[in-house]
Amino acid sequence: MLALEAIVVILAIPVVAVVGTVPVPPWLAIAGGVALALALVIVARYVTRPWGVPAGWVLQGLVIALGLLAPALLIVGGIFAILWGVAIRLGRQADEARAAGAE
Repeated sequence: MLALEAIVVILAIPVVAVVGTVPVPPWLAIAGGVALALALVIVARYVTRPWGVPAGWVLQGLVIALGLLAPALLIVGGIFAILWGVAIRLGRQADEARAAGAE
């Protein structure tokens, strides 16, 4: 989920730089977008660690906060936050079912 969101963040860089509601210098939009996308990919790799899920929620909040710069990102960030929550919930249910089956 986070890796897919990283792709969307990369694609949103021109939107923020060109048509955003708050003027952002292009270099800042590129640097910030690439940094956020890299953070999403890194956390996606380590999501099984104890700090992975909370870090994912923090990144979800950052993507939603980008909605202040471009309102379309508020919608996209909200959709990805919902999908992230569903993925976490289903993953925990699968882990519980697997643990119950092992007993």
